[in-house]
Amino acid sequence: MSIFERYGCKQVINASGKMTALGASAVHKDVAAAVAEAAMDYVDISELMVQAGKVIAEVTGAEDGCPTTGAAGGIAISVAAVIAGTSLSLIERIPLTDGLRNEIIIQKGHSVHFGASIPQMIAIGGGKVVEVGQANHVEKDHIAEAVTDKTAALLYVKSHHAVQKGMQSIETMAAIAKDKGIPLIVDAAAEEDFRKYVAMGVEIVVYSGGKALEGPTSGFICGRADLMVACRAQYKGVGRPMKIGKEGIIGLLTALRRYDNRPDESQQQRERMEWLIAELKDVPGVKGAITQDEAGRAIYRAQLTIDAKAAGKTAYELIKELESGSPAVYTRNHYSNLGIISVDPRPLLEGQERVIAQRIKEILQA
Repeated sequence: MSIFERYGCKQVINASGKMTALGASAVHKDVAAAVAEAAMDYVDISELMVQAGKVIAEVTGAEDGCPTTGAAGGIAISVAAVIAGTSLSLIERIPLTDGLRNEIIIQKGHSVHFGASIPQMIAIGGGKVVEVGQANHVEKDHIAEAVTDKTAALLYVKSHHAVQKGMQSIETMAAIAKDKGIPLIVDAAAEEDFRKYVAMGVEIVVYSGGKALEGPTSGFICGRADLMVACRAQYKGVGRPMKIGKEGIIGLLTALRRYDNRPDESQQQRERMEWLIAELKDVPGVKGAITQDEAGRAIYRAQLTIDAKAAGKTAYELIKELESGSPAVYTRNHYSNLGIISVDPRPLLEGQERVIAQRIKEILQA
């Protein structure tokens, strides 16, 4: 029995991805041990925050860093930092920023919902959202012409949730930001390359610590030194209700330290998905294929297209039965309206693809 079952929760097989709603990641034993050790001791949190910034800088190539509760908190803190800086009187005003330089420009196709909305995270940080262009088409001039003396920063969302076509690139936004003398914030929550955007000259980059990094529930910001000092200063204001504790910081730093030395499991993960597709090839109404992640990451999932007439059930019905079973199986369902469900190999524990195959057979061959 798992620790969650002891508290009355159902057993879950996460085939959806590094999803916050399912607990993001199952951490490595070394990370878990570090969290436990930190939980049983004391530290000066302000000192730990500074030292954490040094580790984040070392791993990302940035000048400095700031730990957070997650990428969502990182967006709010980053926005507050570009508006209030290190001024305590301004920090204590956030999110009430009327009269301040508080506008955050975002492409309309990036104004998305990820479990909460990007505009709400900006607003929590005191930002006034300025959406530019259309949901499927943004030109460089849309962004450049929106910059005024009220603009605090540009924000780019690198996510599978965002519109992938018709948007301007990070490079374009970085060039505009440089030309206008304002910072660019990149929300790179689930991205795997922690050095890429800093190397491009982006001033503020926000990551999740519980997704690609496979750390505990946490996140971090990295970038220009003065802005990272400002980010840490927000814990005297809006950052207080979203503060990260000693355990989360140490778990984050432990995961960062081991990140570059993790074994590459991508080939093994792909082989597990190929096995799953082969195992289901004779199930009526199920057609399997390997597909790459929508945002271009080196993640390959098993995509299962359900022919409702041949299978006897729609994709929605299959999803419902998978989630209501024991164990509950959560698949990746962004395209379920097209009859498609996907299985993400990254969060699967050993042998769970076999359980998934068996459950699908039981449901569709009943």
